[in-house]
Amino acid sequence: MKQKILQIISRAWQWIRQLWTWYKSLYQGRPWYVKTLVVILSLFVSFFLYLGAVDMNFLWLFGKSPSMSTIKNKRPAEASMIYSADGKLIGKFFSENRTPVEYEEVNPVFWHALIDTEDERFFSHHGIDYTAFAAVAKEYVLHRDARGASTITQQLAKNLFRTRSEYSTGLLGNIPGLKMLIMKSKEWITAYKLEYFFDKKEILTRYANTVDFGSNAFGIKTACKTYFGCAPKDLKTENAAILVGMLKATTYYNPLINPENALKRRNIVLDLMQKHGHLSKAECDSLKQLEIKLDYSVENAYDGQANYFREAVANELKDWCHDNGIDLYTAGLRIETTLDSRMQKYAEDAARKQMKQVQQTFNSHWGSTNPWQDAHHQEIPNFIEDIAKRLPVYKYLSKKFDGDEDSIRFYLNQPHTVKVFDYDKGQVEMQLSTMDSIRYMVRFLHCGFVAMEPQTGHVKAWVGDIDFHTWKYDKVTAMRQPGSTFKLFVYTEAINQGITPCDYRKDEYFSMKVMQNGEEVTWAPHNADGRFTNANISLKQAFAMSVNSIAVRLGQECGIDNIVKTAHDMGIKSKLDATPSLTLGASDVNLLEMVNAYCTPVNDGKAHDPVLVSRILDSDGNEIYKASEEETQAIPYRSAFLVQQLLMGGMSGTSSRLMGFVGYDKAASTDFGGKTGTSNNHSDAWFIGTTPRLVVGAWVGGEYRSIHFRTGMLGQGNRTALPICGYFLKSVLDDPAFKQYRAKFEPCKDATITPDMYNCGGYFREEVDSTDVANDSIDVDDTPAQLLDEFGNPLPRPSKTPEPDNADNTANPPHNAEALKEE
Repeated sequence: MKQKILQIISRAWQWIRQLWTWYKSLYQGRPWYVKTLVVILSLFVSFFLYLGAVDMNFLWLFGKSPSMSTIKNKRPAEASMIYSADGKLIGKFFSENRTPVEYEEVNPVFWHALIDTEDERFFSHHGIDYTAFAAVAKEYVLHRDARGASTITQQLAKNLFRTRSEYSTGLLGNIPGLKMLIMKSKEWITAYKLEYFFDKKEILTRYANTVDFGSNAFGIKTACKTYFGCAPKDLKTENAAILVGMLKATTYYNPLINPENALKRRNIVLDLMQKHGHLSKAECDSLKQLEIKLDYSVENAYDGQANYFREAVANELKDWCHDNGIDLYTAGLRIETTLDSRMQKYAEDAARKQMKQVQQTFNSHWGSTNPWQDAHHQEIPNFIEDIAKRLPVYKYLSKKFDGDEDSIRFYLNQPHTVKVFDYDKGQVEMQLSTMDSIRYMVRFLHCGFVAMEPQTGHVKAWVGDIDFHTWKYDKVTAMRQPGSTFKLFVYTEAINQGITPCDYRKDEYFSMKVMQNGEEVTWAPHNADGRFTNANISLKQAFAMSVNSIAVRLGQECGIDNIVKTAHDMGIKSKLDATPSLTLGASDVNLLEMVNAYCTPVNDGKAHDPVLVSRILDSDGNEIYKASEEETQAIPYRSAFLVQQLLMGGMSGTSSRLMGFVGYDKAASTDFGGKTGTSNNHSDAWFIGTTPRLVVGAWVGGEYRSIHFRTGMLGQGNRTALPICGYFLKSVLDDPAFKQYRAKFEPCKDATITPDMYNCGGYFREEVDSTDVANDSIDVDDTPAQLLDEFGNPLPRPSKTPEPDNADNTANPPHNAEALKEE
C-alpha cells in the first residue's frame, strides 16, 4: 500500500514538472504580445482554479461551502402558523418573524424600486456584475472610496446561506486579509449557482422573503404589516421606496427611529425610479413632497389569542419535532389545532368576569389583614421575605453588597416604577418597592379553565390564568389537590365492583389508624359541616352532597389500590399516593387530566388522551402529522352509564347552582352534571361540569396555598370555580353556531341495568344561592340543606359529632399515611 502511494506521488510530481516545462515554453522566444496574452489567460485560469479550490475546500484550506443540493433546496427560516379549528390564525412560532409570499403577491412598484436602487443590471448579469465591480475598483484606486458592488443575487447568497457566519474560512482564513477574500469568493460561487437553479423572478422573490427590514420584520410581508399595516400587494410607491431605502442600513434609515434619514433615503430611491423610467418627473416630485406616514406595530411571539394554549401546543410537539428533525420555530409549518377561537373568547370572558368579582370579595374579606396565614389562621413569618430571596434582584444585590442584609433590605424597600396587573386597566404603572410589589401581587387569586369534547378529546378552550403577560405559569397544568372532585374515581370503582348508585351506606363517625411520619396516629374523616346524620344514604345522594364519611368508607371497601388503577385508566397521568385520604383528593393532579378523566364516563367508558393538535402541514402543504383517534374502553359501559346518573344527580346537590348561570330553560335540550371540590383550608376550589357533548372544568386558588379565603362559604368550589363554567356554558349553548353541544344522553344500552339501580330517593334539597347571574356570584347563603332518608322522610339536622381528643379529623391527612385498621 505504501509503495502504491509513493508511486502515485512520483507520477504526480513528474506530471507537474512536465506541465511547468510546457508552460515556460509559452514564454521563451515569444513576441511581447503573446507573452501578455499568456499572462492574461493565466490569470483567468488561475482565478477559476482558485474558485474551484474554494468550492471543494481543497486540502481544507478554505472551509466548507454550500452544496448544490443545499442551494437548490434551502429555505429561509419561516414562522410556523397556528390555526384554530374554525380556521382563524391565533398565533405563530418563530425565531425570525417571516411569512413567505409569491412574486405576484407583491406590488410591482417594490420590484422596480429594488432593482433600480440595488442592482440596475439585474436582468443582464449572471450573479456578478462585472461592470459595477470594475467601477468600484476604479473608485477605490482613484479616490479610496470603497462602496458596495454586490448584486441582489450575491446579497441573497449572503442572507440565505450565512456565508459569513455559518461556513468557516478554513486554514487560510486565519491569515489577515484572506478571510474576507474567501467569504467574498463563496458569495460569488453561490450567486452563480443560484442563477443556474432559479430564474430572475424566483431570485427576487427569495431575496424579498429573506431580507431583514429591522424591528423583527423579516421578509417583505412582515415588513409591510409592521411599518404600514398592509399586505405587500397594497404597498404604496412611496412606502416601497422607504423599505428599499432601509436595506442599506436598517437602523440608520429606519422611519420610526430616524425619520429624517429615512425621508432623504426614500427620495433618493424615488429619483432612481424616475431615472430608470418607472416614475415620471411629475410623479416623482409629487411623491417626494409627501410626509412619511406609518402604521407601526411590531409583532412578537405572544401576539394573538390563547397564549397559554399555544405554549401547551409547543410543549406537546417538542418530542415529535425532535424525533422528526423539525425546528418548530423555523420550519414554516401550518399547525391546525382543536381550539375554537369563539369558544376561547367565551372562556376568557367568563374567567375574567368571575375572577374580577372573586378578587373584590377576597380583598373585602381580608381588608388590611395579610392573607398569607397557616392552617391556624396565624400570619406566616417572613413569607414575603422568602419570596424576595428567590428573585434575581435579591441575588444581584446580595452579590453587590457581599450578603449584607441591611443594604439588601434598604434597596428592596426603595420605591420605583413597576408594572402590575389591574382588572380594569390591564397593566398599570405604580411607584412600589420590590417588597410592596410582592405584597400587591401575591394577593391575587388565579384560575384555570378547560373545555373538551368527550367523544374526541379535542380541547376547545384553554385558559391558563387571568393575564398571560403578567403570569405565564399555566394553571391548567399546575399540580393542586382536587378535593372532592376526585370522588368520581372512588364511586366509579365501587360501581365496577357491582355496587349501584341506589345502594346505601351509613353516614357516621368512624376513625382508623394511619401512619404519619413513621408514627401510628388516629385519623377520623369528617364531613364539610362537621356533622354526621347516622342515617343510611344512597350513594347517589352521598355523591351529590359530597359526604366525606361515605367516600372514605367506600375507599376502604373497594381498596385504595383499585381506585388508583381506575383513576389512571380513566385518564389521570399523575402519580397518586395510595392512602386513605386519596378518596378525598389528597394527591396532587392537574386540571387538564381531571377534565379528560371526566370525559371517560360521558363517552360511555372510552378514554383517550387530550388532543390539542389535529394535524400539521409542512411548508409545501403536505400532511406530516395527524392526531391519533385511538381510544380504549377504560371502564365498562355499565359503569359509565351509572356514573352519568351520579353526575346528573349532582345537580340536586353541591352543583345545583350551575343552572342559575346556564339557565333552567337549557335543561329541556341538554343533560347537565357536575362535581365540586374544595381542598384543605379552601386553598383549591374546583368544579367539573358535564354535558353529553362537552365537559368543562375550572380551578380557582392562590399562587401559594396559604393564600385563600377563611371560610368555605366564600372559598368552596361552587362559589368560585362553578360560575366560570356556568358563564361559559351559557355563552356556548346560547350561540346557534354551537347547537351540536345541546344534547341528551342516549337511553341505556344495557338490558341488565334497571331504573331502580339509579332512580332512588334520599336527595338533599339545597336552596339555590341565586338564580340571577347578575348578582354577586359568591354571595353567601346560610340556609341549611334538608336531608331525606331512604323512605323520603325528612331527617333532623344533627348536631356536630364529638370526636376523641387525639383524632386527626382533617379531610386530608399526610400523603404518606397508611391505613392499618378501622375502629
